[in-house]
Amino acid sequence: MRVVIAKCSVDYSGRLDAHLPLATRLLMVKADGSVLVHSDGGSYKPLNWMSPPCRLDVAAAAGPDAAAGAVEVWTVQNAKTDDRLVVRVHEVHADHSIELGVDPGLVKDGVEAHLQKLLAEQIALLGPGHQLVRREYPTAIGPVDILARDPAGASVAVEIKRRGDIDGVEQLTRYLELLNRDPHLAPVRGVFAAQEIKPQARVLATDRGIRCLVLDYDAMRGLDDVGSRLF
Repeated sequence: MRVVIAKCSVDYSGRLDAHLPLATRLLMVKADGSVLVHSDGGSYKPLNWMSPPCRLDVAAAAGPDAAAGAVEVWTVQNAKTDDRLVVRVHEVHADHSIELGVDPGLVKDGVEAHLQKLLAEQIALLGPGHQLVRREYPTAIGPVDILARDPAGASVAVEIKRRGDIDGVEQLTRYLELLNRDPHLAPVRGVFAAQEIKPQARVLATDRGIRCLVLDYDAMRGLDDVGSRLF
């Protein structure tokens, strides 16, 4: 992990064009190749970023960039598309690199972990004929909650959240990108499962071909007799 605090401007081109004017920001370069640009605000979300697979090239500023005061130009090129992130660094305040090692992944507790266990035991909630392959199926960026197979034998990756929002859909999208590179698993479909799924997350999931599944926690625990409901 490389962490740089620098005065910089940032331009993104590709599926959309975006510009961040000159300001002091936090630049993160992760071991997986991703580059993220943060400000001192906005919680955990970066102002802009490039996800792997991508390539970072760092060069001394020249021509108009040097004339404008830049000392370095970072060019981050996506390996699959024309998307490009260009960071023009004018002044470096801090630059630190450290090897973080292999992360054990997120250890879930409470309701979310219980939902995962219950869905694994009641895998037919995904649809008749589905079979569990395993819980916490490992990927290079962490385990996907459940890997299953549908009646036709196709792989299904399930990400489980207590409350499903856009970040959860993005997380499942990253898992699907990696899993679909494995010829023994591909093609892998995605299911986004949660007790509550926000409308924006549902729209994004549908657009990406990911099925949404609302989980009834009480019914799965046997505390809610669905057959006795009036409504």
